[in-house]
Amino acid sequence: MSKDKLVCVCASPFPQIVDMRCLAPVQTIKPSSLAAETVPRFQSIIQRGRFSLLILSLAYLCSACNASEAQSNGKEAGKKRSVPVVVATATQKTIPIQLSATGTVEAYSTVSVKSQIGGQLTGVYFQQGQNVKKGDLLFKIDSRPLQAALMQANAAKAKDLAQVKQAQANVLKAIAQVNQAKANVVKDKAQATNADAQAQRYSSLLKQGAISKEQAEQYQTSADAQQATVNADRGGVANAQAAVAAAQADVQNAEAGVASDEAAIDNAKVQLSYSSIYAPIAGHTGSLKLTQGNLVKANAANAEDSLITISQIRPIYVNFSIPQRLLPDIKKYSANNGKLKVDALPPKDAGHPVRGELTFVDSGVNTQTGTIQLKGTFANADERLFPGQFVNVVLKLSEEPNAITVPSQAVQSGQQGQFVYVVKPDKTAEMRLITVGDTVGNETVIKQGLKPGEQVVTDGQFNLVPGATVQVKPEVGSRGAGEQRGNNNS
Repeated sequence: MSKDKLVCVCASPFPQIVDMRCLAPVQTIKPSSLAAETVPRFQSIIQRGRFSLLILSLAYLCSACNASEAQSNGKEAGKKRSVPVVVATATQKTIPIQLSATGTVEAYSTVSVKSQIGGQLTGVYFQQGQNVKKGDLLFKIDSRPLQAALMQANAAKAKDLAQVKQAQANVLKAIAQVNQAKANVVKDKAQATNADAQAQRYSSLLKQGAISKEQAEQYQTSADAQQATVNADRGGVANAQAAVAAAQADVQNAEAGVASDEAAIDNAKVQLSYSSIYAPIAGHTGSLKLTQGNLVKANAANAEDSLITISQIRPIYVNFSIPQRLLPDIKKYSANNGKLKVDALPPKDAGHPVRGELTFVDSGVNTQTGTIQLKGTFANADERLFPGQFVNVVLKLSEEPNAITVPSQAVQSGQQGQFVYVVKPDKTAEMRLITVGDTVGNETVIKQGLKPGEQVVTDGQFNLVPGATVQVKPEVGSRGAGEQRGNNNS
């Protein structure tokens, strides 16, 4: 073999194995002297490295050549061989325009039941965790001290009522005294008038010399005394009238005492009513904090000291947030369609959504998250929603009529964008670029690239190439698939 001839057969079964002898001839170096033996070995090492690189390069080129040829042959074979696929038909229908989010179920209202009086808990009339109705009896607290206080208030009222009657009697007595004093005034005034007339007559007789001076003075003194009696009677009338006023004041005092007693009775009744605790709302009870026999604090300040917590779950809220950029859409569709419909999908039961409506949009955007809080109200008649539960929320804004939809698994992504494989009438596959819209459930809206009625591949896309022949097989679980399995077994 000549020194400048290299042989490499790329079509051999093992193109990576190259005969070293075909790349470089074997040369025998005969040492001629001690100087020849000391030739630097570094040059020999460099030459071997170059030979090794040349060998690796030729091996890689041969391997790539065979791989390219195998790929080309595989594509040709794929086009000729029928590829089994599952197909679906592109349909045209009305599709809802909706938003999806994750929400948290929140009780419609929550009440922490506390006692307004202190005492021993004598009765518990429900089981923790059960549903209660508004007005149901929940607890009873020892009411004996409160009943005693009510009896004492009633007794005080009876005493004050007696004092009122006595004061009223005193008023009547004082009025009678006033009348008597007035009668005395009238009588004494008449006598004083008569005495004054006699004094004047005797005074005239004195001037005529018919009587003595002593007799005239006697009648004048009698008239003056009678007038003094009239004045004293008038003072007695004023005193009697003052006594009437005092008696009337005593009546008012006694009546005020009765009113105070009635207020005390009402307060005692209210306190007594606190000994029986009823459910303020209908809802689901939580964990019982105190059992029968324990002492209850009055008006406990901490929530931990409450007797029970009741959560109203019919109706119930679902709290969720959306990005602030979607707020104009919410306002627009709410103005056009009224209250928007909301679906809540509980975990492991997404196929049966709970229906509700949007009832609350927060007044501001959360500056930290850039979202706005919304709330939907749900009747929750079957109690599938529970406070604190995480659910998927779908807010329906409107509907898009005549939308073309395909199963979401038919849509694939490639370097040029999203595409689907369309099965043509000649049973060959065509890779069709599409423009995708919203995804609703398991369906995707196709804005551009498909027509209604065209068949798209939903399973088996990874074995397809453009132009490949396909064999349509029934979908797993369909009636056709069952018949085909039966025929294969027979």
